[in-house]
Amino acid sequence: MNISVGTQEKDVSPEHIHVEGLDAKEQLKHAGLKEALDAEGGVDKHLEKKLRRKVDRRLLPLCGTLYAVSLIDRLNLPNARLAGMDAALGLSMGSRYSILTMVFFIGYIICDFPANFVMRKVGPASFLGTIGFCWGVLTIGMGFCKTWGELLLCRIIFGMFEGGLFPGLIYLLSCWYVRHEVQVRFSGFYGAGMLVSGLSNLLAYGLSKADGLSGLGGWSWIFIFEGIATCVVAIVVLFFLIDFPDKAARPTKLGFRRFLTPNEAAVILARIERDRGDAIPEKFSLKVVLNHLKDWKIWEYCILLLCNNTVAYAFAYFLPLILHSGMGYSIPMTYTLIFPPYVLAAVWMFIAAYIGDRFMIRGPIIVFNAIWTIVGVVMMGYAKTNSVRYVGVFLGLAPYNASIPAIFSYQHNNIVGQSKRAIGAAVMIAGGGIGGIIASNAFQQKDAPQYRPGLDTVIAVQVLTVVLICKNFFVFTRANRKADRGEIIIEGKEGFRYTL
Repeated sequence: MNISVGTQEKDVSPEHIHVEGLDAKEQLKHAGLKEALDAEGGVDKHLEKKLRRKVDRRLLPLCGTLYAVSLIDRLNLPNARLAGMDAALGLSMGSRYSILTMVFFIGYIICDFPANFVMRKVGPASFLGTIGFCWGVLTIGMGFCKTWGELLLCRIIFGMFEGGLFPGLIYLLSCWYVRHEVQVRFSGFYGAGMLVSGLSNLLAYGLSKADGLSGLGGWSWIFIFEGIATCVVAIVVLFFLIDFPDKAARPTKLGFRRFLTPNEAAVILARIERDRGDAIPEKFSLKVVLNHLKDWKIWEYCILLLCNNTVAYAFAYFLPLILHSGMGYSIPMTYTLIFPPYVLAAVWMFIAAYIGDRFMIRGPIIVFNAIWTIVGVVMMGYAKTNSVRYVGVFLGLAPYNASIPAIFSYQHNNIVGQSKRAIGAAVMIAGGGIGGIIASNAFQQKDAPQYRPGLDTVIAVQVLTVVLICKNFFVFTRANRKADRGEIIIEGKEGFRYTL
């Protein structure tokens, strides 16, 4: 089996795959890999399943926990506002709150793009653990802010550190799994983070009861305790997160034993190579980056996440305010009512992920979710009774959350190459950050407590999502048929077909 990298062809037959960090003698051990192959040249299913579970156990809990604390730190503004930050820092004046939510995304977008290039150089554990510790310290610092301006500065720098997290997690996971496995895995770490962030509303209510302790307000203790938790998680990630599969058979920089044996690493790389032909990482260069950016699909996936994250951040930053001010629920009841929709979202997400991976479909799931999000938001914004509006929260919140791993899987399944995957993830997540900026500006204080213009914006971007996915159905189907007839080669990979 050969693969072209640049202008050179490399032999990537399983017994010849190079695993970084091994000397020549260790490379020879790969000859024993043939014992792990069946008569048709495929990987032994029992061994493959065993290795997949081994990777799942080590990778998904750490990724999910780090993402969970990032969501808690990123989205704790409405909880802190309800706990007294509003009065302490004057956030109700003008557009201060909307500006606070928006500036996070400026640094987030700026630092998002180079993140995967840096992570590939220094390793996932060092990169993700370090930025996690840094934003944890910043979160603690937010609890000691005395003015709105100080908090604004912290949020800008905070966004710069968090900008590398999500593209890094997506890129790392995409390098370990084949195309029909990724939506369940993306849902695994994202769903865990989403559930914990949903519970964080109740946690924040408990922390707010520390009001007056050491002369600090309850809102300050929300930031301080949540920041400390983030620092602890980041240290664990620094020590235990695994590297990319081509580096997983070498000891870590901190002296821990290697995660995989050379034969196990070769099996992982061989199955990736058979699936999509990009097990071997290419060299990053400006020419490579610019060439990949010419692909229209990279930008369309960016738009899809922009549309979805406009909804995500609208709910994250403004749902507590809508429940409290718009529907009239008390603060304790508001915190309580936020969590049940996240439970439904987790169930919805895993059902969608199972169907998506089992039947290798992505687009129809995204369209289905977008339609239900529209139904839910219409109920939230225009129903007359609070009970119906609250049902709308369930129907609006669950499907857009399920669409996030589906959109990442949609992109992952329809591009080839590690460099293109890294660039695509960065561009797409930058689009997600722009969605946050749109949400921050669409939901203005002057429109409180109903926020009708913001809800109308949410509906509009979901309609755009449906239009784009339906268009792709025809474009991808036509390309697949041409490839079947031998008229084109999709993504430069013989036998590759688009996932609809």
